[in-house]
Amino acid sequence: MTEYVLLLSCPDRPGIVATVTALLYEHGANIEESQQFDDVGTDQFFMRIRFSAGPSDPGADGWSDLVAPVADRYAMEWSLRDSSVPHRAVLMVSRFGHCLNDLLFRWRSGRLNLEVPAVVSNHRDLEPLVASYGIPFVHLPVSADTKDVAEARLREVVAEHDVDLVVLARYMQVLSDTLARDLSGRVINIHHSFLPSFKGAKPYHQAHERGVKLVGATAHYVTPDLDEGPIIEQDVVRADHRMTPEDLVRAGEEVESRVLARAVRWHCDSRILLNGTRTVVFD
Repeated sequence: MTEYVLLLSCPDRPGIVATVTALLYEHGANIEESQQFDDVGTDQFFMRIRFSAGPSDPGADGWSDLVAPVADRYAMEWSLRDSSVPHRAVLMVSRFGHCLNDLLFRWRSGRLNLEVPAVVSNHRDLEPLVASYGIPFVHLPVSADTKDVAEARLREVVAEHDVDLVVLARYMQVLSDTLARDLSGRVINIHHSFLPSFKGAKPYHQAHERGVKLVGATAHYVTPDLDEGPIIEQDVVRADHRMTPEDLVRAGEEVESRVLARAVRWHCDSRILLNGTRTVVFD
């Protein structure tokens, strides 16, 4: 039995659930899981259906052909995936390796539904770590003079490996507005939740000086508006007066790794729908 996930969003109106579920039933599908959400603020309807198909399974393309007329009728934005097919993700990193190492461990352990055809970095510090996982390492140095060249090469890597997700696992370069728009909904970033209160260098040291009581992290989709894309996941850990700046850094690294891993897992399990500047996450 092949399993598929159908994600859809559209203006809310009567009959959406009945029409979609009847279509699946008529073509031999068995609905394994169904979640829906009606945003009364925007009058938008969101739905995730995981279903299985037996011997008469038409395949992902066949199901897409069946869903397309219904999607047109209801003005849906939608996607349909064979849930056994992993997302192809390029991981990008600079010099802090905690998020990258965590994602690679989860990937190798089979905990993330993705393939990693390449890791891209503007430094070589983490090349030995990447090599230990048997993944190609692409070094793309970036300076003010070479940023356009580096982004052109990044586009080549994305196209060459048929990538459908880019993960900024503490990649400390800002993507251009054009690239952010071109990869809209396909780039996930992680940052400490001290933004915008603690901008610039050493945010954890700034937080220590202010005596913060919470250390947090935010995973979000990248948009041209720096660090203001739709939020996917957030989490915090407690801090107190006994903690040094180094303690805060360690606590921050741990929460960053957890939050980014959740965001990547939910994206690769087709659990996230964009809702304007927000997200709907079916967990």
